[in-house]
Amino acid sequence: MSEAEVRVPDLGDFDAVDVIDVHVKPGDELAPEDPLITLETDKATMDVPSPRAGRVIEVLVEKGAKVASGDVILRLEAAAAQADAAPTDSPTTAAGPVTSETSGRGAAPTRPPTAAGRRTPSAAPAGREQPAGTSGKLVVLGAGPGGYTAAFRAADLGLDVTLVERWPTLGGVCLNVGCIPSKALLHAARVIEEAEAMGAHGIAFTPPRIDTQKLRNWKNGVVRQLTGGLDALAKQRKVRVVRGTARFANAHELEIDRDGTRESVHFDQCIVAAGSEPTALPGLPADARIIDSTGALELGELPERLLVVGGGIIGLEMACVYDALGVRVSVVELTKTLIPGCDRDLVKPLERRISARYEAIMLGTRVVRMESTATGIKVSFEGDQAPSEAQVYGRV
Repeated sequence: MSEAEVRVPDLGDFDAVDVIDVHVKPGDELAPEDPLITLETDKATMDVPSPRAGRVIEVLVEKGAKVASGDVILRLEAAAAQADAAPTDSPTTAAGPVTSETSGRGAAPTRPPTAAGRRTPSAAPAGREQPAGTSGKLVVLGAGPGGYTAAFRAADLGLDVTLVERWPTLGGVCLNVGCIPSKALLHAARVIEEAEAMGAHGIAFTPPRIDTQKLRNWKNGVVRQLTGGLDALAKQRKVRVVRGTARFANAHELEIDRDGTRESVHFDQCIVAAGSEPTALPGLPADARIIDSTGALELGELPERLLVVGGGIIGLEMACVYDALGVRVSVVELTKTLIPGCDRDLVKPLERRISARYEAIMLGTRVVRMESTATGIKVSFEGDQAPSEAQVYGRV
């Protein structure tokens, strides 16, 4: 047996990172890749895995502490077979260096984040041989939560990675025009609604003054912070980021259109993580007042009346935001229930709440026609709860 120190890997620009969990204690028997501690920054949560098998002698950090790159996490009694195989100087793994008691610090890549901040599987040691048939040249199409996570993981495993994204920022729909900005606006809506609800308990506030420009700038700032963090993580891992639209020229070559210029990228392996985007319904008039979810997140001039076509999760998120901002909201859904496919016991409380707030919720109803008029979008319906006459909305 031989003793070794396991240290915190390179944390990039972070000088002190919170330890939010410690997974081991003295006496524990470890296998390679077992998580030791969990670290949290303002951009990601990451596990530090064990680089080798062995028994924990002493744990030198505790939950709630702050650590920096190179700090000792624990002392490990390595298994005899691994101790014999290890070099005498300070070997380093992808998770972090393991040094003898007299050796210096080492550094290694950090763990990749996920969009939701969940832990990701620990990377394999950098010195591990690649399986037969694999290649070091990988292209990932799409830089959303699936694409950037795959690219970072592959780079941690030692592959030469190119990440292709047509948007100017990384993060895909989720970070740029999906989950993150919508949750930011939902938080603002919740603050307004909670203040309003306190009126029934003796604490009354004046009606809020909505500055959509400031609200939009705050929401965009949240998005920039997260997408900027992804740029930094890509640079740390030496992932090459190419911005443009790609198409397959053949089985091992992409042609990328970069604002009119073409670039060829050869690869041995490719991951397609292109994601999704809104699609326009057929037969709609060309009118700027008809918007998709991306347009709704832009928070333009607030209309007096808004019709949300589709009572799914995305539609109801936007409905909640605009309702809190003082817009008269109506929802039309083709099926007999809101959020089709969701457990009815979960939907019923939501339906009761928003039925009291929204102008109308029309279930089992479909839109049959939309017409542009000077005063708004004239919408005709048919179905179980369709209004008898066409309705005019400032935005749809």
